Amino acid sequence: MSLLGAAVDVLATADPAAKAAASHRAAEAWRAGSLAVGRAQPPDRPARPERPQLLAPKEMPKRKAGGNAAKRVALLHALAHIELNAIDLAWDLIARFGTEAMPHGFFDDWVKVADEEALHFELLSARLQELGAAYGDLPAHDGLWEAATVTAQDLLARLAIVPLVLEARGLDVTPATVAQMRQAGDDATAALLDRIYRDEIGHVAAGLRWFEHFAKAAGHDPQTHWQALLKQHFRGVLKPPFNDTARAAAGMPAAYYTQ
Repeated sequence: MSLLGAAVDVLATADPAAKAAASHRAAEAWRAGSLAVGRAQPPDRPARPERPQLLAPKEMPKRKAGGNAAKRVALLHALAHIELNAIDLAWDLIARFGTEAMPHGFFDDWVKVADEEALHFELLSARLQELGAAYGDLPAHDGLWEAATVTAQDLLARLAIVPLVLEARGLDVTPATVAQMRQAGDDATAALLDRIYRDEIGHVAAGLRWFEHFAKAAGHDPQTHWQALLKQHFRGVLKPPFNDTARAAAGMPAAYYTQ
């Protein structure tokens, strides 16, 4: 088994708990030095369980973060769905773009990201169970894989959009959600979201590190090229407020996203 083969196996696993477990096994094997990089062809779309029902973005019921249990369950369910997609996004990055010629550190970083996304999904699933719910109980957004589809042919575009737009946006909005949970007296959920938030700073940092590495190798100015890729691949515009402190902790200068 190779690392890229293990990545494809995760992508082909439909059951969420099994997907997370497979991610941990692959990460452990990579860290132990048991896997060569290898070669593999990822699927166009990862396997998904029968539940939750996947809806178009415009069909999703409106959700508000707040104090009552139903709202907290809806929030946690949505976040669990994001983390499930994040597992696949990390492994797809490895399987789709990884080659033997790439620096070992590239794989170290994205295997770590995949492993942490799997843990995040497990923690959110466990919290849902504590609240009497489960992943799959509510409908979920089916547009999350779109970022992978539109960047499937370009590593720099994938890095520009997924960690440096989508995950960076998570840094912007999470502190307010944590504060809402604490205000509602749900310290357990607040602590969980704060744990995920701190890990995601590292994910954005990895995205920026490798985006700049490969952009410079291709002769691009990273900041200028990132902005050009956003115009090409990202629908909409980046909207404030931005969490400048967290973005700076990830190494991302405000000049990237404020122009």
